[in-house]
Amino acid sequence: MADFLKADIEKLMDGVLPWPAVQDMLKSPKDPNRFDKYVEIVQGRVDWKERILLPLTPALFIVAKDGERIVKCRCGHEFGDYRVNWKLASLIHVRDDEASIAEIYKGRELPDPGWVQIREYVCPGCGTQLEVEAVPRGCPPDFEFLPDLDTFYRDWLGRPLPDACEYADKTLDAIRDWSR
Repeated sequence: MADFLKADIEKLMDGVLPWPAVQDMLKSPKDPNRFDKYVEIVQGRVDWKERILLPLTPALFIVAKDGERIVKCRCGHEFGDYRVNWKLASLIHVRDDEASIAEIYKGRELPDPGWVQIREYVCPGCGTQLEVEAVPRGCPPDFEFLPDLDTFYRDWLGRPLPDACEYADKTLDAIRDWSR
C-alpha cells in the first residue's frame, strides 16, 4: 500500500503535482491515513480553531463547534447545522432571463430561460462563489451531500466521534421555522 507524503497531497490540492505522480496516486490503493493528512492540510489553511470533521468543497467544511456540527466557510462565516442545506443561508444570485443568462452562455448554448434558472450561491462573509446550479424553474436548491458523519468516523475511520448526532435532513424543519 502506498504511503504518500503530505507535501505531495498538498501539491495535488494546489494543482502543481506532476501528472505522472497524480496518475500514481490515483492508481494506488489509498493509504490509511490519507484522509487525516488531507484534513490536516486544510485545517492549516484556515484562520479559525474549530476542528474540521469533513471538507465539503475547497471552501466549505463541516466543523465541530460547541458540541454542534456546522458548515463553515474558509473565511469563517458560519452557515449553521450541517443537516440543513447550507445554500439557504447563502446569498443567491438567480439568472432567469435571457440577458443575464447570456452573460455566461452564448449562441446556441443559451438555455431557454422559460425552463431554466442558473443559481449562483455566494458566501455572505467573503463573497466567494461556492456553488452554481442550472435547474428547472421552481426546483428547490439541491442538497447534494448530507454525510453520515457518525458512520463514517465509526465504521470507516475506526474512531467514533464523541458526540453522536441524529442523521437526518433538517432542511424542512428550518424552512418550517421561518413561518413561525
